[in-house]
Amino acid sequence: MSEFELVAEARAELGSRASRRLRRRGKTPAILYGADKDPVPLLLEEKEVKKQLENEAVYSHVLTLRLGAAEEQAVLKALQRHPRSSAILHMDFQRVRASETIAMHVPLHFVNEDRCPGKRAGGIISHLLIEAEVSCLPKDLPEFIEVDMATVELGQSVHLSELTLPEGVEFVALTVGREQDLAIVTVQPPRGLTAEAEEGAEPGTEGGLGPAAGV
Repeated sequence: MSEFELVAEARAELGSRASRRLRRRGKTPAILYGADKDPVPLLLEEKEVKKQLENEAVYSHVLTLRLGAAEEQAVLKALQRHPRSSAILHMDFQRVRASETIAMHVPLHFVNEDRCPGKRAGGIISHLLIEAEVSCLPKDLPEFIEVDMATVELGQSVHLSELTLPEGVEFVALTVGREQDLAIVTVQPPRGLTAEAEEGAEPGTEGGLGPAAGV
């Protein structure tokens, strides 16, 4: 079995009661849809699903679903968990075609945080996003997107438009408009430092500007 392959079986029993019975038997209900084909209800082995989900890459890879002698290329589009136990209740898979673009959320990996000048100056790194939606052909789907913090100064933020993407990949947000150029991470001054700066401001100043000349 390849690294990103799941063995499935057709699911004949439908409905919430049937799903509960199947989960008690160690099965995970799922659905496969897309590519102008009829949706197919599936069952997966819970143990194998849990094992696969331990690898972050499974969320942003084209997977092979093996159903008997047939194979389907698909991506994991949705994962439903129990709100208290985090047990997997249901999975949604979308078929992919090699010639058609897909939109997927891909993890952001933050590197060189220990070398970040803003952090070395006492700043606090705040991750505003941990994933971003990209559009590309299945073959170009990246496992993750790197965010390099090696040159980020105190008070600076990194936006989507500043990241380097593989060829053929684009951020969905930026295709909507530049106003969607979201901040991904920021390096904020410590609270104490901010308070000291405010207390040290000269009376009558605002936004760092002094009184008008000649007043």
